[in-house]
Amino acid sequence: MSDLIAFVAAIGVCGPGLRDWTHAESVLSGKEPYVPAATILPPPDTLPPTERRRTGRVVKLALAVGLEAVRRAGIDPKLIPVVFASSGGDGDNCDAICQTLASSQRALSPTRFHNSVHNAPAGYWSIAAGAQVPTTTVCAYDASFAAGLLEALAQTACSGRETALIAYDLDYPEPLRATRPVTAPFGVAFVMKPTRDATALVRLTARLEDGRADRPRHPDLGKLPETIPAAQSLILLEAIALGRPATVNVDYLAPAVLRIEITPCS
Repeated sequence: MSDLIAFVAAIGVCGPGLRDWTHAESVLSGKEPYVPAATILPPPDTLPPTERRRTGRVVKLALAVGLEAVRRAGIDPKLIPVVFASSGGDGDNCDAICQTLASSQRALSPTRFHNSVHNAPAGYWSIAAGAQVPTTTVCAYDASFAAGLLEALAQTACSGRETALIAYDLDYPEPLRATRPVTAPFGVAFVMKPTRDATALVRLTARLEDGRADRPRHPDLGKLPETIPAAQSLILLEAIALGRPATVNVDYLAPAVLRIEITPCS
């Protein structure tokens, strides 16, 4: 495949022990120690009260990182196309539906039903942002982050306009957790532009190649991609935080990896 090129203008992060991109950048660059902690999900204050009551953790996670990124980029969220990527969607809602269907009272609530679709966070994003531009939702199981990044890079290159990527994964409750042991909520968002401007942080040049995925150098953070597919973004985030040219391999569909060259813009 041909190289895909885009410029990252802003980033959002929310994960275990990582509050936002400012905090994550400091930790990933070694300026601040990593302290493992539960993921803190801010309330989706941009949603109307009725929709806010219907949302679960996965929507809060997706909105948190997405809004952080577009706000940092200074872009109106209703104007930017967004690619959503998740390996499994809303595990809490899936568990609740399974529990209901396994009980004697098998009637599902409409809220449970409409939250069960994989693109539910995209719908809530459109409501929260007042957006009428296209959204895309992708899933490639453990390769979902790389698949979403590929889609966002391709859309940026083909459309010639800004595109956002929001990638996220949620931990599952038992007994689903025993089969799908995602350990914690983790989300990341990028705002990408087709050309360099004053907001550009780094240039990304990506292609698919056969290879082996890289992991962050930090001993604790390096473990997160093994149990949280969206945390496979950490190797890219670490390279950006360090602020020097680098090439990293991100997990994709074996034997392929997404090989990304990172070139700082400052």
